[in-house]
Amino acid sequence: MKPRTIGLALAFSVIGAVAAIAGPPWISIEYPVNPLDPAAKSGFVTVRTYHHSDLMSFDIGGTAEGLVNGQRQSAKLDIRPLKAAGTYVVNWKKPASGNWALIISTMRDGQHMATAVVKVDAAGQVASVTVPSRTIENGRWTVPRAVAASEVDALLRTGVNIAAR
Repeated sequence: MKPRTIGLALAFSVIGAVAAIAGPPWISIEYPVNPLDPAAKSGFVTVRTYHHSDLMSFDIGGTAEGLVNGQRQSAKLDIRPLKAAGTYVVNWKKPASGNWALIISTMRDGQHMATAVVKVDAAGQVASVTVPSRTIENGRWTVPRAVAASEVDALLRTGVNIAAR
């Protein structure tokens, strides 16, 4: 192969790679889980992670954050991948008392990608889901943002959802 041909092929590969990683990620929560999926049916929620509109796998983790008798509690969530890329099940059961929220975040190469905040009602059902985010490039993109511990505390104490900035 000629050096010029190799150079052009490399240039197009780099351009394609940049286009593939450009643009924002997203995270969404499905509730209730699909009872027909044996790997998910005992879970609490299903998580889907995206790059633009395409499902894409990310590093994922989360915690159940609670306020029980005025005391904060935190427990790591059991999150497992499902068959489809970018699809996970969260196994969790609400404790008998307290206000609870699940904070589920994705990462790529150590960088925050997206966070979903799942507010849980007294009956242990999903009350609301928010993806705190902001706009960039004069409103062209909606980009998820990290959630501060103070925002989680306020959610648990007041019940007011975490807002966009």
